[in-house]
Amino acid sequence: MVKFTDLDLSEELIKVLPELGFENPTEIQAQSIPILNQQDSDFIGLAQTGTGKTCAFGFPLLDYVDPERQVTQSLVVAPTRELSMQIAEQLKAYAKYKRGLKITVVYGGANIVPQMKELRSNPQVIVATPGRLIDLVNRKAINLGKVGVVVLDEADEMLNMGFKEDIDIILSHTPDSKMTWLFSATMPNEIRRISNEYMVDPIEIRVTSGEETNKNIEHQFAQLKTSDKMEGLKRFLDRDPDMRGVIFCRTKIDTQNVAEKLAKDDYKVEPLHGDMSQAQRERVMRRFKSHELQVVVATDVAARGIDVNNLTHVIHYSLPDSREYYTHRSGRTARAGKKGISLALVNSREVQKLKEYESRLKIKFEKVKVPSVSDVQINRMQLHFESIRDTKKSVHLTEEILDAAYETWHGMEIDELIDKLVSHELNKLNYKKDHKDLNDTSRSRDRGDRGDRRGDRRRESRRDRERASRKPGKKDPNVVSFFINLGEKDGMDQSKLRNFISRESGIKKSDILDVRMRNLNAYFDINKKHSSTVSSSFRGKEMNGRELRVNRDNS
Repeated sequence: MVKFTDLDLSEELIKVLPELGFENPTEIQAQSIPILNQQDSDFIGLAQTGTGKTCAFGFPLLDYVDPERQVTQSLVVAPTRELSMQIAEQLKAYAKYKRGLKITVVYGGANIVPQMKELRSNPQVIVATPGRLIDLVNRKAINLGKVGVVVLDEADEMLNMGFKEDIDIILSHTPDSKMTWLFSATMPNEIRRISNEYMVDPIEIRVTSGEETNKNIEHQFAQLKTSDKMEGLKRFLDRDPDMRGVIFCRTKIDTQNVAEKLAKDDYKVEPLHGDMSQAQRERVMRRFKSHELQVVVATDVAARGIDVNNLTHVIHYSLPDSREYYTHRSGRTARAGKKGISLALVNSREVQKLKEYESRLKIKFEKVKVPSVSDVQINRMQLHFESIRDTKKSVHLTEEILDAAYETWHGMEIDELIDKLVSHELNKLNYKKDHKDLNDTSRSRDRGDRGDRRGDRRRESRRDRERASRKPGKKDPNVVSFFINLGEKDGMDQSKLRNFISRESGIKKSDILDVRMRNLNAYFDINKKHSSTVSSSFRGKEMNGRELRVNRDNS
């Protein structure tokens, strides 16, 4: 089996491998890194989300950059703010021992001034979303003239979100001599066009194994209010005392807080995050592997050092910001052909994100209920009695010990004995009498309790699609068409999208002449006089964590 140490990496990257928990590369990493390390060709890597693409391009990119040159040498473009931030975080972790190497991330939806100030330090690597990058280039805050490597990550997703023109603009600002490394889950015609226009004889590899990454994992979610998450987490832990797993949080602070709250109630748990020293992390892992701990609470980056078999659960106390991290997280369980559970604790607003995971990762989430206190108590009682029932007779059980036991228990009625045994087990749980049902019954985005509205929504979407599919006749020269990267997948229909466009742009709903819905995006017509208003109204706006793109449709 290939190891990272076999891949001709720099000493600085090899030094950081143990801290990252990296030993054996995934297939996309094993195939990509040797090619990209040659630093002499364009490249297309086709692999599913969650297969480790960031490392596949990140290691060669960091070894390409010269820390002594104070100019921007590498550019990574990603579709969303969250993904850009995570790529930058990972690259910084990889580059821990690369002295003098600066990595900066820029994205829309945030104040541009601090980002411009940070860019004055001339970072060698910039990670960016397309819209904000173009804005900064136009303001002359970024100079791409010395860029030697451009990475387009999740290129198909960028196209789905309407960044086609942006990609063309970005690539046109970079030198012709650069290398372009394109990573994507699929290869639509538009990506093929980009490769034909901007790449020279690219080496192409395709990895399909990532599609089966989660085949042994049962994906579940429980819907509850954010304020009830801690209590809900405790009930799941109490119901399954034999659970061994990882609880994931997004930030170091959340990781520390969740671990401290659980430890305060006598759960066998410790945190694992980047502010801990290597010695501290190793001590936690020794305790976890020796079963001294039931669970660890970890950040995504710190969890890369977790290599433990027979984990029964992964619990997402907070959802990750990208699908790739969800796949990495859930892959901690169900190893070596065994089954495992990936449980997400979500509020009503986060249910929409699970739909996106289902669509892109080809998985299915089952809605489960947060256990009631009664559920927990009954389950614990049954497990306790099963363990007593299955206990084998001790070889040390002598007549003398039996006589002493009979004397101790003599005179106790069977009902009293059962009461004592049950109470002894349940008193460990320390539940208050004023417990409540933690299941959130909000219907706004609750997938598991839609009633008749679901059929109505399907009929409505079907009518919208039928209208959208009708080809228009001769086009009015005073009417222009626009593309927007919002679609049915975002919970939009014709009426909702028309209201949204009107609200954001200030034009009347009656001036939005036609709306044609698609799954991932939509098209709409307006009078030509409103064209500039619509174009400017959505600049820098975000929805569902991604930058909105509204462009003239010239097709």
